[in-house]
Amino acid sequence: MPESYSLDQWIWTHADWERMGWHDATVHAMGYASASEWEFAFDIDYILAWVQPAPGQKHFTFWVAPATLIFEHVSDLRIDMEPRGEISVQDLRCDDEQPLRPGFDGPASDWRWTLDCNEGEISMRATGFRQIFRRPPVHRDHQKLALDDRGGISFSETPPV
Repeated sequence: MPESYSLDQWIWTHADWERMGWHDATVHAMGYASASEWEFAFDIDYILAWVQPAPGQKHFTFWVAPATLIFEHVSDLRIDMEPRGEISVQDLRCDDEQPLRPGFDGPASDWRWTLDCNEGEISMRATGFRQIFRRPPVHRDHQKLALDDRGGISFSETPPV
């Protein structure tokens, strides 16, 4: 197992989509980050790496970091959830590119973004996202962090560097 995990950048965006994956990310909170900017945010534990079990071990371990995931120029937000204590993401999909609606400044297009979760689904239209890591990754036996390890609930956009 590697002794550390180094992030090559603290802020990821839609341009990094191909290398990202949200499977088993834990959602701790969600809400409008900035109503004037039409942004909807998630406070998540993002799994950066799944580590194969060491010889003689049965279970994976994980490099996990708290992050703020913010969707930009959000409209048509739909939440259909039945949470049972926590929300765990299975996948984040992006499809249905459309020209940007009048009244929105930004990129020429938006997409439908769908967070498929074990507890239901969250979908919205947005022009893209940014994800800010708030602390360096830590190696854990579980896929989520304790509140103390992650600095509590936060929508901060300030990386630690």
